[in-house]
Amino acid sequence: MLFVCPLSRLEETVARTRAERVVSLLAAGTALVRPAAIEPRHHLLLSMHDIAGPQAEMTPPGQEHVERLIAFARDWRRTRPTVVHCYAGISRSTAAAYIIAAALAPDRDERDIARALRLASPSATPNPRLVALADDLLARNGRMVAAVAEIGRGAEAYEGTPFELAIG
Repeated sequence: MLFVCPLSRLEETVARTRAERVVSLLAAGTALVRPAAIEPRHHLLLSMHDIAGPQAEMTPPGQEHVERLIAFARDWRRTRPTVVHCYAGISRSTAAAYIIAAALAPDRDERDIARALRLASPSATPNPRLVALADDLLARNGRMVAAVAEIGRGAEAYEGTPFELAIG
């Protein structure tokens, strides 16, 4: 299973789910302590800001970030959960969960994944740049972008509530 949470709930979510792997999507310099239960080789840290395009002194999500995310996901044996988090658990992490689900279930309809994401998290607002990059890399021909646009912006929240997203 795949679980999504904000940084403030990372340790608790890893413990509760007995996760084996963690994906962190944070701006460089954000304080992060890898949960002790997670081996270093099972932790992927992607340093980027939660922006949709270039901004001065900020790192936008890039193709290399998405390539690394997909490779990490495909290396997952899926015997124990993976936890995906960003600072708030609303944008970068929900985009990453959507991407992982699409990468690991290539025949699953993009709209089905997006609707499952919205059902699991009313505040989910997947980062559009991450989704667009993944859409290209996974050859989804714009369907991932369209599906996320269809569910729209999530409910306003300071941080998301931890949730589970099924892969298939």
